[in-house]
Formats: sequence, C-alpha cells, structure tokens
Amino acid sequence: MSSTLERRVVTLGGARVGAGPAVVIAGRISLRARPAAGPHDARADGWPPREADTGRTGRLGAGREHRPAGRVPLVEPADAGDLPAVAARADGVVIGASWTRDIPLVRAAATLGLPVVVERRPSASLEEWLGLADYCALEGGGEVILCETGRLDLGLLRAAREASGRPVVADVTGRPELSAAAVAAGADGLVLGGLPAAQGAHGAGGGDAHGLGGDDAYGHGRDDTHGHGGDHAHGHGGDGAYRMEVVDPAELRAAREAVTLVGALLRPETPATLPECREAIDRVDAALATLLERRAALAGVVQTLKPVGGFAGRDMERERSLVARMARRAPTLGEERLAPVMNAVIEAGLHLAEERRRA
Repeated sequence: MSSTLERRVVTLGGARVGAGPAVVIAGRISLRARPAAGPHDARADGWPPREADTGRTGRLGAGREHRPAGRVPLVEPADAGDLPAVAARADGVVIGASWTRDIPLVRAAATLGLPVVVERRPSASLEEWLGLADYCALEGGGEVILCETGRLDLGLLRAAREASGRPVVADVTGRPELSAAAVAAGADGLVLGGLPAAQGAHGAGGGDAHGLGGDDAYGHGRDDTHGHGGDHAHGHGGDGAYRMEVVDPAELRAAREAVTLVGALLRPETPATLPECREAIDRVDAALATLLERRAALAGVVQTLKPVGGFAGRDMERERSLVARMARRAPTLGEERLAPVMNAVIEAGLHLAEERRRA
C-alpha cells in the first residue's frame, strides 16, 4: 500500500476533510433511533427545529457562508423514506455500519448528491470496506469519506487511508480517550454523535466543521439534553416533542485538543492563505504552550531533587548539550538561535520555582 497515493478532499458543510488540519465533526444522528411509532414529522424523527422554528442562523466559521439552523452535519437514514429529508437538511449522509449490505438503500443514499460517509461493518475486511466506498463513489458524485466506528481498529484506519487516498474519520462518541490516538493514526477527522448544540464553532483547533459555540442554534440547552451516547433517543421534552442527545461538551473538548495538539506535531499542512497559515501557527503555538507548561512542572520537581537548586544550581554544560540536541531536531534555527530561546525557558522555570518556594 502506497502512502504517496494522491489525496482526495471532500467538502462537508464548508470544511475540507482529507487535507490540512484534522476536523471535528460534532453532530451525527441516526434516524433509526427514533420511536417505532409516531408521525413522520421533523420533531418525531429526531431532527432539530428548522430556522423558522428557532429564529436563529448558525455560523459555519469566519469567511464562510451562513447555514440555516436545523441542519445536522451527518445523518444516518432508517429507510428510503428518510432520504428526501436527509437531502434537504443534512450536510452528509451516513451509510451505517449495521446495513452496509442493504444495497438498494446504499445505492439510494449514495445518489442523494451529498457527501457519503461509509462506516465499516463490524468484522468487515479492508477490501470490503474500500469496495463499498468505491461503489458509492460510482453511484454518486465521488464525494466519499470512510469512517471507522465501533471498536476502533486504528491500524485498519491508517491502511484504508493509505490504500484509497480517501479521507478517513473515526467516530469517537463515548470514547474521548481515543481521540488523540485516532489523530496520531492518521484520521482526517473525529466524529461525535448527537445533535449539534450550536453551529459554526471553529474553535481552538481551527478545523472544526461544527461544534458547541456560544449560540444554541437548535433551541436546546446544554444541561437539559446533555448525556453520553451520541445518537440515542433522549426521550420526550416538556412539550412532548421527541429529542436527541446533544454532543457531549467534554467529548468535544477532548476532540478539539486532539486535532490541535496531536495534529500540530504529526499532521503535515500546506496552508495557501493568510488565515489558514495563522490557524496553523495557532495550533503549533497551542502545542508549544502545553509542552512549556509540562516542562515548567518537571523543572519544579528537579529543583526539589538537586543538592543545590535555583539559579546557583544551574548546570551550564548540560544546558549547552540540550541546545545541541535540539538543534538536530530544528536545524533551520540552529544552536545560535535556539540558545536564547532555551535560556528564556529555563529562567522562566527557575523564577516560577522560586516564587512557589517563597509562597
């Protein structure tokens, strides 16, 4: 499998998936989770209210078009009867892992004109997964994203990305601890189940397709519908309307941290515009700040272990050796430019240790 295969990029709700920073897709619902009985209206089917119901408009991000409230990033249909509503109100259609062998429904979903997210059926081989993605691309417009879900096989995720050239995302709903590992394995995005509590947050990571922002575009408060479970029914609200859970804020924070910190270290980027370049720098700076905070904590421990601490106990030979080792990792900067940077970092840690000792 060649990793030099040309990368394909799919635009989902204004976000580019497959190149540049990994994205957080905060909002995936399954219409299979709705009550078995009841009218097929928007509320009964688990959809958020339309813009006319809320009087609000969600913002996708700086410099992007406004998108109406009531849309959901990813929707899995229950049957062919759901497809017109999915086409009208979703950014992408999900081929659910449980029905990848329902070829008539797969074909109908693939021809909606939306980006198609193909989940891997449990125990499905790489060849079967990629074959279904190719089928969807042929039936539809070619905009296909692969999604690893369930018990994540991150090795298979990476292999699928390298073998197909298609974007691959990981559904980490209920498993925020896997977010960083998924990005490290090469995931182009992280999917979080549930209704988006707000639309248009591009967040610290700079690559969110949707997320929890300051405006609740769907009219649901975070507390009254908050839960862990992604696309399961949350029950009936006070008005008797069927509701779905919203994206878990803690899971969203973990996903954003993963695409920001791990992505900054491991994911190559070639920004083409000034805003893109600044966002990429912001991600690197966020990772740098996290490492500096950790280094300061470790430096404080060192001061308690050395026989002579503080500025009097500085080991200048060790510091010169440290700068030389760093220069091998940062040859463009070299020792001459790195030396004052590391001196400032070391002295900041020493000042902090002294302040804490006096406190």
